[in-house]
Amino acid sequence: MSSATLPSSAGETESPGVADPPLSREVHSSTPIVEELESGLFFVCQSQAMREIRSMVDLVAQTNLPVLILGETGTGKEVIVRLIHCLSLRRNRPLFKVNCAALPSELLESELFGYEAGAFTGANKANSGKFDAAHRGTILLDEIAEMPIEPQAKLLQVLQDGEYCRLGSAKPIRVDVRVLAATNVDIGRAIKANKFREDLYYRLNAFSILVPPLRDRREDIPILIYHFMKDQSARLGCEPLPISAELLKACLRYPWPGNVRELENFVKRFLIVRNEQKAIAQLRPESYGGAFSSGNSCNSFSMKATDLKSLVRGLKQQAERQAIIGALELVHGNRKDAARILNISSRALIYKMRQYSISWKTTDDHAEPAA
Repeated sequence: MSSATLPSSAGETESPGVADPPLSREVHSSTPIVEELESGLFFVCQSQAMREIRSMVDLVAQTNLPVLILGETGTGKEVIVRLIHCLSLRRNRPLFKVNCAALPSELLESELFGYEAGAFTGANKANSGKFDAAHRGTILLDEIAEMPIEPQAKLLQVLQDGEYCRLGSAKPIRVDVRVLAATNVDIGRAIKANKFREDLYYRLNAFSILVPPLRDRREDIPILIYHFMKDQSARLGCEPLPISAELLKACLRYPWPGNVRELENFVKRFLIVRNEQKAIAQLRPESYGGAFSSGNSCNSFSMKATDLKSLVRGLKQQAERQAIIGALELVHGNRKDAARILNISSRALIYKMRQYSISWKTTDDHAEPAA
């Protein structure tokens, strides 16, 4: 892992030094911290809150304790996970990530713990799970609070005894795996709703880190903007743009509901559009307040479906459609640039445009909304 410190004003980083093993660093509070954890992934901060988290990571990284990382979507929880892993005694072993919300109960259990031949229809041969693959390494259980209730008992057994059974087997398998978990959900509410085991929570919560939202650590915004400007301009193959006092002031006023991830996407759009006034206009209250207001959302999809999943699906589709149209408008219909803004492939963009009936009249690389 390499690290560097930046001056308070915008400027080039010092040549990073390699530290093996990684060591904690005493950095003056006025000096921003920029540490490269792996290729393209950095820990960047200026605020006292994030410095304290950096110090907490130093304390816990070289232990084998489970760590629970809490925080809103986009705050940088996975960066903290990677930082813990890079500073840990297991840094030369693999780190596996499993999204606990992405799979139904049966598939998640087989993904984590593996299965024997004949355990279910289609299981023609035995297969090891992520815990087996992560032996002597680390596993990140992302969105842990949304893990179905059934696999939670097996996870508790791993944390308590260091062993589990594959699906379709009664033979215990011993493993040595460090467990890191992350969530943006209020686990206390999940426990009260009987969706998350209280005993599992206390096992995971041996050490917890709460990553604050960007609006509560605005001192980090300038250094993050300069970092993303340098990083994204290199990725996009374009010249970095200057950050004026007016643009920086607008960024400091904006609440950043999507946190650091939203700020990074904002810088990416700015680099593509290359128009400061348009960028500032995106940060005005009328630009971000109306799109997701309750009045608009109710009129944008059918309210006949009253179950929560259908409502959430409708809101997601509305948000995706608005985001695609907004990106296309920003780049005057250039699909390649719009895909870059949305961080998806051009093929995925075309598929989504068809899915949401977004028709554009195309001339070469530019397009206009179809009449």
